[in-house]
Amino acid sequence: MEHDHSAPTGSSTVDVLALVLRLALLLSTAFLAGGGVLRPLVGDLSRTQKLVLYVLGGLSALLAVVSEFAVGINFAALAVHVVLAVAVPVLLQWPRLARWASAALLVLVVLETSLGGTGVEFALDSVFVAGAAVWFGFALLGPVTTSAIRPGPLAVTLGGLLVLAGAVRFGLSGLGFDRRLATTLFGLAVLAVVVLPLLVSGLAAVARGRAYRFGAVGVAVAFLAWSALGAIPAPPPLPVPGVPLLADEPGFPVLVSPQRPGHNLVHFPPSAGGDLAAGVRGGIITKAVARPGAEGTWADVDLPPGRSDLEIHRGDATTVVEVDAGTAPGPVIAEADAPECASAALGGLVAGRTDVLTACPSDALTPEDSGALVKLVEFLAGRKPSALTLVEDDSPRGIAAAKLVRDTAARTGLAVRPDAGPDTALLVVSGWAAGYPAMTRAAELQRLEPTHQYGLYLAPWLLNGPIVNAVASASLPLRFDPREAAAVGYAVAVGNRFGGESPTLGGFRNWLGADRPAADVQIFAAAQVNAMPMYPTEPHATGMVMDRDYAGQWVPDGTIVPITSVLR
Repeated sequence: MEHDHSAPTGSSTVDVLALVLRLALLLSTAFLAGGGVLRPLVGDLSRTQKLVLYVLGGLSALLAVVSEFAVGINFAALAVHVVLAVAVPVLLQWPRLARWASAALLVLVVLETSLGGTGVEFALDSVFVAGAAVWFGFALLGPVTTSAIRPGPLAVTLGGLLVLAGAVRFGLSGLGFDRRLATTLFGLAVLAVVVLPLLVSGLAAVARGRAYRFGAVGVAVAFLAWSALGAIPAPPPLPVPGVPLLADEPGFPVLVSPQRPGHNLVHFPPSAGGDLAAGVRGGIITKAVARPGAEGTWADVDLPPGRSDLEIHRGDATTVVEVDAGTAPGPVIAEADAPECASAALGGLVAGRTDVLTACPSDALTPEDSGALVKLVEFLAGRKPSALTLVEDDSPRGIAAAKLVRDTAARTGLAVRPDAGPDTALLVVSGWAAGYPAMTRAAELQRLEPTHQYGLYLAPWLLNGPIVNAVASASLPLRFDPREAAAVGYAVAVGNRFGGESPTLGGFRNWLGADRPAADVQIFAAAQVNAMPMYPTEPHATGMVMDRDYAGQWVPDGTIVPITSVLR
């Protein structure tokens, strides 16, 4: 049976219950606090007014207790809330005491509405909640006219405050004037806090003092919408054509790259599980499969021009992610290099950048990598193997790297040949798709007979978990230390954002941005070893990490360390 979640709310049954209780509690408390604050301005209350305030006090206290049992709240806050809610109607015969209790209750409503908001958001909550509560107070107690307060002009002022707070809240929402305003719960709530105060303000300008009761419904709905904003998840940003899309609608991360018309890759992290498939609604659904040298699973999807719905299938469940491929053609990406290109784009997305994908790492050999390869070949020539076994591919980067290796080897007197041998060194300068089978083949050859006794070496861009873990140990010329703070920070960030995904060099470079400094070259060895093997029951120092799969690793279940000093 298929379950379509094309309009997810992001809330479970418990979440809905919590939201309903929260809204009912805040609204009843705001009415109660508003009536109590205005109590000194009114002479004798009618029997109906007293009854309404008593009912509101009991309802507010009851809802607070129910919230404690249903969803759990802070017990101290619960006790204060119940005491104040009961105190307001009890103190009605002492107007000044009722006002102080109501003011304290109003402060509590502001704190409960803000849900930990600080700064501008807390100030907006204070203005909106206080303005709405005063409006509710006038609606309950009827027109109040004193030498200091004129209800008509005050109604216009309160409406203006609510409009101003709503406008600022709209600006902070990040939605702008786009379709999310009408297609998401969050957008509808933002619309309510903007439009309804405008209508109420217009009514106040016409009806003056009579606007309180007529406009109370509009203010109440706007108050409910305002209170719900803290509990409704904000919608994701709209997809931008040409910018790879990072989405979480299915309940796990999904990467769509390059988000242009035609062939695209839909990538899932290993933590998303198996039995995954993707495709445009109404079109072909493609199973997500593993790709050589890449983590997770990948589905090939053809996107039509413009907006469309991408269906994500996991077992019997179906989730829809909105995509927008635009109409402009995307970059030409070779099938073999598409996963590396998507992974590099992921680094920029994790850093918060939304750059249009125009090129891939395999499109050119960077000066950083060419210099690293030159130093690596010179280092190998000094070790004097009989030959260098070179693995390349037909990408622009692979062709340029292979030529550079051959020219440097010829200059240093090092032979280059395609076949393996016992006294050779293996150097792989291809992309992921060819690099992974090259390493698995080398591992198998070394298991059968002495092969590549001078070591297995990888180009810098092949620092990727599946590739380096295909052999017991491999070496790479790098211009950064994977154990340094920036590298570990990126590894943690990409793992947290994309379901435990391992870091890659292309992603790291995009995460750092264009202003990254070029460091010196050192050769690092990556190995599947536990640097500190200890028995589970063996005592160890406080703070020592014993789990091999701790966050921030560049080599899953392994380690990477420098084996040379800086190469000059």
